[in-house]
Amino acid sequence: MLLLRLIWESFRFALQALKSNLTRTILSLLGVTVGIFAIIAVFTLVDSLENNIKNSLTFLGTNVVRVDRFPFASGPQNYPWWKYFRRPPGTLAEYTFLNERLKNAEAVTIFAEANTTVKQASNSYERASLQGVVFNHKEVYEVPIQEGRFFTELEISASRNVTIIGVKIANALFPGQQSVLGKELKIKGLKFTIVGVFEEEGEGLFDTPSKDEALLIPYGAFSKIFSVGRYGIEPVIAAKGLDDDQDLIALENEMAGLLRAKRGLKPTEEDNFALNKSEFVQNAVGAIFTVISLAGWVIGGFSILIGGFGIANIMFVSVKERTNIIGIQKSLGAKNFFILYQFLFEATFLSLIGGLAGLFLVYMATFVSLGSLEIILSFKNIMLGIGLSSVIGILAGIIPASMAAKLDPVEAIRSA
Repeated sequence: MLLLRLIWESFRFALQALKSNLTRTILSLLGVTVGIFAIIAVFTLVDSLENNIKNSLTFLGTNVVRVDRFPFASGPQNYPWWKYFRRPPGTLAEYTFLNERLKNAEAVTIFAEANTTVKQASNSYERASLQGVVFNHKEVYEVPIQEGRFFTELEISASRNVTIIGVKIANALFPGQQSVLGKELKIKGLKFTIVGVFEEEGEGLFDTPSKDEALLIPYGAFSKIFSVGRYGIEPVIAAKGLDDDQDLIALENEMAGLLRAKRGLKPTEEDNFALNKSEFVQNAVGAIFTVISLAGWVIGGFSILIGGFGIANIMFVSVKERTNIIGIQKSLGAKNFFILYQFLFEATFLSLIGGLAGLFLVYMATFVSLGSLEIILSFKNIMLGIGLSSVIGILAGIIPASMAAKLDPVEAIRSA
C-alpha cells in the first residue's frame, strides 16, 4: 500500500509540476525527448537495415561451407592474385566424392547458375536467374515453394526438362492465370514443364538474387544448355554443417582433407581451393552496424545528458518551491525515505514522459516510406527507450531528492 501511495502521490506532484509551469517543464523535457529519439531512431534504422541486408543474403545459406576459387576474406598479403585464377573449379565428380564421404555435413549440393531469357509464346522475361541443382539442394539451401513441388530424384537423375519458377516470371509469361503448374516455357529453345512456383520474396534493398526472378532446373538439364566447368560456367559445391559443429570447424577440416585427397595434393603443396563460410559475410555486416550503433549512442548520449540536467533543474526548483510542504509532512511523521521516494518517483515520471514522447516520434517515423527498406520499431528498442528514460530520471533526481529528505522540518516550515 505504501508503494502504491508513493507512486500515486509522485504522479500527482509530477502532473502539478507540469501544469504549474508548462513551458519550463516542456523545455526541460525536450532534451530527454530528443536524446531518446536520437538513440532509438538510430537503433531502429540500424536494426531494420541490418535485417534487410541479412535477408538479402539468404541465398548464401546458413551454416554452409562453399568450395570456391577465391576466399571471401582477403588472402595472404604476399599471395599472387593470378594463382587464384589458376585454381580449378569444383566438379561433379568432387561433389559425388564429398557427398559419399563427408560425416560432418547434413547434406552436400552442387549448383551452377547463369542469366538467361525465358520465353512463352510471345511473352519473354530477360535476365532471369537460372540455376541447375541436384536433389540435395533443398537440404542445404531454403527452397520455399508456394505452389507445386520440388524435383523428384528420378527427374534429377534423368535430367528431365522440369522447372520451378519465381512469381515475377510466372506473372510475366502467363499474365492473368491463376495457376501455371503443368504449363511449358522455353529456355534456350528447349521446352520445360513447370512443377513449382517459389514463394514471393518482394523487393530487396540491394540488387541481390531474388527467387521472384529465378528458375531452378535439374543440374543435368543445365549442363545440356550451358558449358559447365573450367572454361565455362563454374559450378559451386556447398555443404551444410551440423548444428553442434561450433563455427563449422569439423566440417571445414574434413572438407579440406577430402578435397586435397581428391585433387591429389601432396602434403607440401598448398590448397588450390578456398572454403568460404556463409556466416563470414553476415558477421562482417554485423560488425559494421555495431560501429554505427556505437555512433548512435554517442550522438544521443549528449542529448540525454542535457535532458538529465533539465530534469535535475526541475527537481531542484520543485524542492525549493515545496520546502514548506516537506516541513509539514515531516512534522506529521513522514519518514526521510518517504520524502526521498516521493521526489525520486517524480523525477522518473518526468523523464519517462520525455522518453515516451521520443518513442512516439520514432514510431511516427516508421510510417515514412523509404522504398524497399521497411522500418520496424522493435519491442527491444521500446524497452531500451523506457529503461534509459527511467535511469536518466533516477540519476537526475537522486541529488534533489536526497536534499529534500535531509531537510530539517523546523527550518523547512520557517522557509515559508
